[in-house]
Amino acid sequence: MPSTLLASLADLGRTTAGPAGVQAEAEVVYDRHSVLVVRVGDVVVKAHQPDRDGGPLLQRRMEVAAGLPDLLLPPLGPRREIEGRVVTVWPYGTPVDPAGPLPWEDGGRLLATLHSGAVPVGAPGWGRPARVARLVSRLEDGPSAAEIRRAFATLPSWIRGETAEPEDGARCLIHGDWHLGQMVRDASGAWRLIDVEDLGVGDPAWDLARPAALFSAGVLPPEDWERLLGAYRAEGGPAVPVAGDPWAALDIPARTLVIQIAATCVISAWEGDRPLEEPEIALVDACRRISTAGIPA
Repeated sequence: MPSTLLASLADLGRTTAGPAGVQAEAEVVYDRHSVLVVRVGDVVVKAHQPDRDGGPLLQRRMEVAAGLPDLLLPPLGPRREIEGRVVTVWPYGTPVDPAGPLPWEDGGRLLATLHSGAVPVGAPGWGRPARVARLVSRLEDGPSAAEIRRAFATLPSWIRGETAEPEDGARCLIHGDWHLGQMVRDASGAWRLIDVEDLGVGDPAWDLARPAALFSAGVLPPEDWERLLGAYRAEGGPAVPVAGDPWAALDIPARTLVIQIAATCVISAWEGDRPLEEPEIALVDACRRISTAGIPA
């Protein structure tokens, strides 16, 4: 990232933090995939990806977050533009400690509460899961890429971007890109959701898609999956039945995220000139099982 952008984000953070931020050091907390996140004291400033929608749609999503402070970390003011980049400002939240007990039950309860609430007026539609098609299109030729492409061909045409998204199914407010990295503790110690770029009205099963995908690929331990799913069900989450087999609702979202994560891993390995790691190989193997099963799209 340009050093001038980092300096500009740090200045905005200090201005927002007020007197407490004057002497605070700027700390880069994330700098990947064309996203730069800088912490200054109790304020976080984020420069968003240039190719994401950073216009009125993002502002509407931020307004939805501001109206649900018990679930989502509220923004500190409107979106801004700095050096041609869309920038947003947020309170700092303490992220999940990967070395500590992972809050799967808290995540399940938080998602269930989000999905069960009234849809806020003006909330945008979530839209199709377009990221998987973008990632598959970036794959270089090779055995792993071929497995991923074959699995991608089993997905419904609306996910592949060939037809319109169907209107059937549940419609709730969903996070749209949930994983444990999207949870932080606020100043009170309560868990809150962050990163609202995909926040919108859609099928709540997609918020369980990533952990479901990792579980089905053998990457997420069964006990962790059961902790998440059990807490979600106990809280009355509408994405899956309260008992019995959840996979009728989760199959397509989970397959999609297996393919998306596998494509991300293969691209990352190619860019880093490194071999795939064991969990990444497991995801490519899961793609092979998807295509071998020949599940109708």
